[in-house]
Amino acid sequence: MLSSIMKSLFLKSLRSQQIATFIIIPAVFVTVISLALYEGNKKSVTLVVNGETEEIKTHASTVGKLLSESELVFSEHDRVSPSIESPIENGSLIKWEQAKKVAIQVDNKEDIYIWTTEKTVGNVLEEADIELSEFDKVSPSLDAQLNESSSISVEKAYDFTLIDGKDKKKYWSTSTTVADFLKSEDIQLNEFDRLEGNNKDDIIRPGSTVEIVRVEKVTDVVEESADFAVETRNDQSMLKGREKVVQEGEKGKIAREFEVVMENGKEVSRKMTSEKTLKEPVKKVVAVGTKVIVASAAPTVKSSNSKTKSSTSSSVGVSRSKSAAPSSSKEFYVSATAYTAYCNGCSGITATGINLKNNPNLKVIAVDPSVIPLGSKVWVEGYGHAIAGDTGGAIKGKKIDLHFPTKESAYKFGRKQVKIKIID
Repeated sequence: MLSSIMKSLFLKSLRSQQIATFIIIPAVFVTVISLALYEGNKKSVTLVVNGETEEIKTHASTVGKLLSESELVFSEHDRVSPSIESPIENGSLIKWEQAKKVAIQVDNKEDIYIWTTEKTVGNVLEEADIELSEFDKVSPSLDAQLNESSSISVEKAYDFTLIDGKDKKKYWSTSTTVADFLKSEDIQLNEFDRLEGNNKDDIIRPGSTVEIVRVEKVTDVVEESADFAVETRNDQSMLKGREKVVQEGEKGKIAREFEVVMENGKEVSRKMTSEKTLKEPVKKVVAVGTKVIVASAAPTVKSSNSKTKSSTSSSVGVSRSKSAAPSSSKEFYVSATAYTAYCNGCSGITATGINLKNNPNLKVIAVDPSVIPLGSKVWVEGYGHAIAGDTGGAIKGKKIDLHFPTKESAYKFGRKQVKIKIID
């Protein structure tokens, strides 16, 4: 009985399983077919996100819906190609570049922010309409790739003038010190060179001038003549006022060494460091006459007809007479004036030592020694024989001054053109 019941239950269970199987299989088949049809209707699309490529299948009808399905957050600054409104077709290529926020600072001023999809510094600055010259300084470099936290620094170059010795040139530079600029241009300062008006740590300002004074010290050896000394020796055998060269002088030669400071090629100082005698000078010896001839007035002698005759008592003083001119001598015309021993400022003693106040009747004339040597015996037209025994500050060239015993006689003579003859 139990066996029959168990058999009946088994057959009933088997019958139920068969029924369930017949129900499930069609349902699964329908599901598989539906899925196959659903997947088959998807479009094959190539999606490039920030340079990375991915092949995907999608039922999205537009680019925007595809990006939304891909959970990509899109902003107005991003670059999508084709546009988000564009329909998607099988085999479409969609590019999405996400924009980055970049800070740009120009000349240390407040930052400028820009959203960009550009990859390099140069392209970002171009997109921001920041014009650059070849001398501007950009960090990072123009060809550097941007990253998520990139910032760009721009230093605009300005012009200034460099005077290097004699050379003058205009340069462009960003904010820099004098020392850094010289280093960048490989400009060397030598031992004695200096900066005029600047220090090495000074910042170069727009429109300023940096001046380098090129200094060099050189040694200069100069050979020069050395003047000879003049020795005077008194000679009692020569009349006072006369001179005679006993020994001619000869210049010597010396070598002087100088330290010369040159600035920009121009000498600014010279200092003698040593001196060497190459040839000793030979002194000049001059004999100077010291002989003084003392003259006295000429004595008078009475003749038989009671007329007074005068004669000289010395070779210097000549008594006042108008003797005839000598037959042979050197003669020429001169301008003659007159003076006395009592004129203003006169001492009464002549250049050759004759005391005219004690000998008022002596015939003495003042001359220019370069024309008529002192001590010469002369004959003067209208005056007679005399001696060239005096000089005068105004007696130059062919001028003479005649001595008279009184002011009245001197005034009476005045100024005349007369003939003079040099006798001895």
